[in-house]
Amino acid sequence: MSMTAEQAKIVADYTLTDYEHERAPTKRVIGAVPGDQASYSPSAKCMKSLDLAWHIASSELFFLNGVCSGQFGGGEPKRPDHIASAQDVLAWYDENLPPAIARARGLSGEQLAKAIDFFGIMQLPGVAYLTLMVKHSAHHRGQLSAYLRPMGAKVPSIYGPSGDSQ
Repeated sequence: MSMTAEQAKIVADYTLTDYEHERAPTKRVIGAVPGDQASYSPSAKCMKSLDLAWHIASSELFFLNGVCSGQFGGGEPKRPDHIASAQDVLAWYDENLPPAIARARGLSGEQLAKAIDFFGIMQLPGVAYLTLMVKHSAHHRGQLSAYLRPMGAKVPSIYGPSGDSQ
């Protein structure tokens, strides 16, 4: 996939605006995780609810930082011990994501169009990883929202009312 600098900038502006709108429902889903259900998992093959909430938040920063630096390295960090609740995830998310979004918005079209290697798996223009970030987060937000009712929580509005928010 190749694109011009002008195309990359247009796609990035659209994608980052879309992403900023997606942050609100993501925060509602993470915030709905009950404090006493941090270790809930529907099966042994699934992440625990708090780890999944952390994965959503930290992977967004991982993608933004990779695009901004022009390289992906090290992978996503393990959930730190001080992140012990969904509210801790949200506080971290609100502190760390806005500056990263601002850095991404400041990238030139040339930077966004430049191919970045993703651990030898694929090489795409930086802007393509922004769209992947949005899809990745929506996917895992859906997983986490499916955990909520079995945990005894209510599913918040995501794109419209849920059965619990009407």
